Amino acid sequence: MGKRTIELDVRPYLRKKLEPFKLIMDAVKSLGPEDTFVLHATFKPTPLLGVMKAKGFAYKTEKLAKDHWVVTFVPKEREKELGEMGAAEERLPSLQKAKADPSRDETPDSPRTIELDNRGLEPPQPMMRTLNALEKCRKGDRVVIHNDRVPVFLLEELDSLGYPYEIEELPDGSARVTIQKR
Repeated sequence: MGKRTIELDVRPYLRKKLEPFKLIMDAVKSLGPEDTFVLHATFKPTPLLGVMKAKGFAYKTEKLAKDHWVVTFVPKEREKELGEMGAAEERLPSLQKAKADPSRDETPDSPRTIELDNRGLEPPQPMMRTLNALEKCRKGDRVVIHNDRVPVFLLEELDSLGYPYEIEELPDGSARVTIQKR
């Protein structure tokens, strides 16, 4: 099939407060081992970076303007093509601090529960906050989120990442989802 560059600009979706996650994942499913995926967004899509890393991709981010980020993804085996700035250096400072914090390793048997109230947030913020929290968690930790409604796109992603979850639909139409980190 040869090398292809698949380019996707989700900025119009984000400006209309629409959730582009399914669109992005559909594009990712079409990628071959030689393909490069270039994503345009209005912000640095930090949780997506974790999702893509889990799917075996390396990435490079560039900020072109205040509301224009370009992220280039390639399969991990081709990471050197991204140049000096690969996934390892792109980690969030908060994640680096968390790894360096010795207290995190002192009680590996005591799982934590992180609670997020995502009500009132516009897409894609609830999903991004949730995936970011999961990325920071240790194995055995739980993330409990409270959303305005059942987060359908998040549930699809949790399924693909292999995270078990339980949904509790509340009388006011909101939903509480408990996610287990494995």
